[in-house]
This record gives sequence, C-alpha cells and structure tokens, in this order.
Amino acid sequence: MLTALAYTMILVFMALIMTKRLSAMVALILVPIVFGLLGGFGMELGPMMFDGVKKLAPTGVLLMFAILYFGVMIDAGLFDPIIKLVLRAVGGSPTKIVVGTFLLAAGVSLDGDGSTTYMISCAAMLPLYQRLGISRLVFACVVMMAGQLMNILPWGGPTARAVSALGVEMNDVFVPMILPMVITGIWCTLVAFILGQRESRRLGNINQHLFQGHNADGNPSIAEVTGGNPELARPRLLWINALLTLGLMVLLVLDALPLQVLFMVASAIALVINYPSLEQQKERIEAHAANVVPVVSLIFAAGIFVGILSGTQMVDAIANSVIAMVPEWMGPYMAVVTAVLSIPFTFLISNDAFYFGILPILAKTAAVYGIGHVEIARASLVGQQVHLLSPLVASTYLLVGLAKVEFGDHQRFTLLWALSAAVVMLVSMLVLGVIPLMGSAA
Repeated sequence: MLTALAYTMILVFMALIMTKRLSAMVALILVPIVFGLLGGFGMELGPMMFDGVKKLAPTGVLLMFAILYFGVMIDAGLFDPIIKLVLRAVGGSPTKIVVGTFLLAAGVSLDGDGSTTYMISCAAMLPLYQRLGISRLVFACVVMMAGQLMNILPWGGPTARAVSALGVEMNDVFVPMILPMVITGIWCTLVAFILGQRESRRLGNINQHLFQGHNADGNPSIAEVTGGNPELARPRLLWINALLTLGLMVLLVLDALPLQVLFMVASAIALVINYPSLEQQKERIEAHAANVVPVVSLIFAAGIFVGILSGTQMVDAIANSVIAMVPEWMGPYMAVVTAVLSIPFTFLISNDAFYFGILPILAKTAAVYGIGHVEIARASLVGQQVHLLSPLVASTYLLVGLAKVEFGDHQRFTLLWALSAAVVMLVSMLVLGVIPLMGSAA
C-alpha cells in the first residue's frame, strides 16, 4: 500500500508540473499532503513537514544571500569584462555561445558547488542568451549537464558518500573514473554543439553589428548593455569587487566557514562598498527580491515534499520495491545493475538515502559474485548524470529561477540529453574495464 502510494505521489507530482496544471511550489506542498492524508498519517504530517523544512532551511538561507550577492555584483558590473571577452571570442555564433557556456560551467564546477556554478554561469552568459534570443532552456540544459558531470569530483558529494558508505579508498574509486568522465565530457560538448547548431538554424545569422561598438541604428552594443543599468555600475570598484569575490571563492573551497555565513557576510560587505547609502541598499535588496522569493519559496516547499517522503517512510518503500524487482539471474551483472538503478534511485530519492541506505545492500549482493565494493562504488556514480533533474535537488530551483524557465519544461528538455550522458558514461566504463560486465564468480 505504502509503495503504491509513494509511486503514485511522485507520478502525480511530475504530471502536474510537466503539464503546467500546478506551479512547482504549489505541487511540492499540496501533493505530498494529500497523499499523506490518504495514507492515514493525519496529524503526524505536521512534525514531518517541519523536519523537512528544517533540513532545507540552510539551503534556503544560502540561496537567498548568494542571489543577493551575485545580483549586487552584476549591478556593479563585475562580470562585464568577462561578457565582453566572451563576445569577442564567440562573435555572433549561437553555436560557439552554447559550447562556451558548457565549458565555462564545467570550469566553474571544479569547486564542487552547484549553486555557485549556476550563479556565475547565469551572470556571465545569460545576458547573451536574452539579448540574442537563444533559448534559455538550452542554457539551463548545458549548464546542468556540466554540473552533473563535475559533481563526480571527490569533493562534489556523491563520490564521498559512496566511499564512506562502502569503506573504500577515494583514489581507488575516483582515479579510474577520470577517463570515463573525459569521454562523457566530450559527449556533453558535442551535445552543446548540436543544441547550438539548432539555435543557429532557428535564429539565422546574428547581426555582426551587435558586436562592434554600436549597432547599425546607433544603439549601444551588447557589450555595453549586458551590465544592466549604467547608473548602478561601479567600474572604479571593479578590482575591489573582484578581490572580494575571489576571496569568497577561496574561503568556500577551503570550507573555512559555513557557506550560509560566507554569503551573508559577503552580501553585507558588497552592499556597503558599492551602495553605501541606506536608500541605495534598500533599492538593491528590493530589486533582487523578485529573484530571491521564487527560489527560496521553492526550497521551503521542497522541504514539505522531502519531509513527508521521508517521515512516512515512502522512501524506504520505493527502495525496497526496486531491490525486490531485481531477479536472481541478474546477480552476476550487479555492477551494471547498480549503474542502471542509480539513475532512477538518485532521481526519486536523495543521494543520502541511496548511498547510505541502498548501495550497501547492492554491494553485499555483488560481493557474492566476486564484484568488489570499489567497482560498485564506481557504478553508483552513473546516476549523477541525471540526478540534478530531480525535484528533490534544491540547487536546481536556483538554476530554473535565474534562467526564468519552468521546472517542468526544463525537465522535459534536458532529460533525454542527460540520459544520453549516463549511457555514454556507463558504456565507457565497461569498455575501459572500470566496472566489470560480469562477476568472476558467475
């Protein structure tokens, strides 16, 4: 009964947001409550929901002040030189812009933090998409694919969870994954090229005058307008803002302070430096509230969804049902089975639930067939190529919020491309012997 309820709830949720019957925020709140009541949990739902909100509250605080910080930096013109440099490099080619977006996002993702990647990518590249009419769904797709690929880095989270859950060495798990990651990265670059070519055909040749001083009609060029309101720009403070941002990134990587605290302090400093008067600060906060409120409200709404999913033990029911569906004859192929199962598992439930709750069970089964914990840990990382599309991933709401696209539209557009990356990674792992096709004891 609980298993059926869990699957139905997720299907109803996905259907409602993908058909645009409900907004993601409303669906995240109302759908789990309705199914929780149908499951007979009644008054127990309150504490469950509050627990979920408490778990995601730090993420909400982080995103709130991170959006404010980078919003202030965009207003001040910090990213204008980057945008101008990109403009000179890509010219008027949508294909080059989309490929450049993927490469930029992959480079920024080296810090392992998805939220930072999204904010910097949006700040640097989204003005080009908006000005030239390139689809923002394409932007969200290639940025997310870059984030999903780089999420496998040892400091990204999933790999550390797999290593901890199975008691293996990080080097043994990650080093053999480098070449499959490179191959998958090449495929993702090709995907960006394909999407860019589509946009080129749709838009035709972009007027080259847009990239030369002024437009044909005498209006300012793109390089002059991407920074926003000229009255808000602070070109004299460029190096101070750059050093502040660099210091923030260094402290973030060093994990010197909680991310929430870092961005709260950095936001306060940025406002004081760039907009010292009280009236200016109030105006900047009010201006960015339009970006903050939708994203943060989604985070807290997701807390309701996560809280009920966990508190009612629907997560456990889903996990047990999938494991029970694995027939005995698949035992020798447990590395491949683990890789395949990691895709729906990390989409339907959290990384913590999968890596600490389910992966050890899969590893024990695989051991019977001579497949080591290290191989199972590697196989479990394949699902990360789709994981960030899950409605349970808080940072994804930041991306769709900043890109101003609907969550359901983003899922529909990106899902097949993300699955293709997972397939490429799995095939490359098998071909390179990173995981075995069949256990030695078969």
